[in-house]
Amino acid sequence: MSKPKYRILIVEDSRAMRVLVASAVEEIDGVEVVETDDGFGALKELPRQRFDLVITDINMPNINGLDLIRFVRRSPTHRDIPLIIISTESTEEDRRRGLKLGASDYLTKPFEPDELIARVRRHLGLE
Repeated sequence: MSKPKYRILIVEDSRAMRVLVASAVEEIDGVEVVETDDGFGALKELPRQRFDLVITDINMPNINGLDLIRFVRRSPTHRDIPLIIISTESTEEDRRRGLKLGASDYLTKPFEPDELIARVRRHLGLE
């Protein structure tokens, strides 16, 4: 198997949602997915390997998605990684708050897999 061109970290406490997100983005040629179920797991994964994109939920136990975004944006090593929030929090204020913290994009659940794929492709520079 060839080396992946793009590595994506999926941070989501719902196993079913992680599987849905992973199966969608893995349709993109050259993508490898790493999954974790909360922000704490993401903080353990980030130093282990290079990631080209992080997809995170907001509402999770331990370290939530907003705290994860704050950490990534303050880290000299990780601050340039694009971040996509996928959340049930669907008000314009929720969206604005996530983007103000440094998220690159915001998608509300439920979402169309094709929409997620299009946004991932855009943030990976494949469009």
